[in-house]
Amino acid sequence: MVIFEQAANQCLLSLMSATALLKVAVFFITWAALWLPLAIPMAVLLKWRPSQPLTTEQKLPLLAVLYLIAPLIVWGATQVDGVSFSDYGLDSQLTLLKSLGLGWGLGLTSLILIFVGEWILGWIEWQGANWHRLATIWLPILVLGLWIGIVEELVFRGVLVNQLQQDYSPWIAAAISSTLFALLHLIWERQDTLPQLPGLWLMGMVLVLARWVDNGSLGLSWGLHASWIWSLTCLQDAKLISYTGKCPTWITGWKENPLAGVAGILCLLVVGILLLLILLIPIAPNPGF
Repeated sequence: MVIFEQAANQCLLSLMSATALLKVAVFFITWAALWLPLAIPMAVLLKWRPSQPLTTEQKLPLLAVLYLIAPLIVWGATQVDGVSFSDYGLDSQLTLLKSLGLGWGLGLTSLILIFVGEWILGWIEWQGANWHRLATIWLPILVLGLWIGIVEELVFRGVLVNQLQQDYSPWIAAAISSTLFALLHLIWERQDTLPQLPGLWLMGMVLVLARWVDNGSLGLSWGLHASWIWSLTCLQDAKLISYTGKCPTWITGWKENPLAGVAGILCLLVVGILLLLILLIPIAPNPGF
């Protein structure tokens, strides 16, 4: 027992002095090591094979287990770094909820502008007969969006950005964390995700900007992320819009995925430019929080 404790302490000391990239690698390896023993039997029960695309019914249970153990992995990171969750941008202050609301409003507004613009141009049609479908799905999707949003923000804009800034400049750290954020989406749906990689990377950068603007808090980025998940999932699941085919898919989005088209990129750029302008105001915080 004493030998085990000494070995564990030695590993902890070695990890504390390791490079940022090694710490990030250990973080994800540990997360996967805890998830796979649960995910493999679950995948067997769900009759899913890695060579097959995931259905929504198969993906949600696997995703739920992965994200439910995420706080444990983040807690482990706090022990290695000698910090708390608040250092990663998550605290219990009322300002977090205020920023969450502001981010939600900004994210929702950005999508409204894009889709209303597409409607005016005749690229989409609103399916008014389907609005009643929102009554049964908006709340579960809201809970799902908030949970996915906070977990991904805590991991990618919290832990990863903090770790990477130990060895790299804020912008390089943001670029690396956004690259990992985009690439790890390939785990679920490679064929459909590949065209979305540039959009996912840009989304990651915008969300890092949101954390910088919010003085290191995750409230603003959480609100943006959750509102985009909620809005797009509601539109898709309730079938509230249909594409007219009057515009190339490289503009509206391949397979009706906005992140895989110019429209989604434009939405992210508008939000990113707005956040960047706020950041450049003299009273704005330094990115190296």
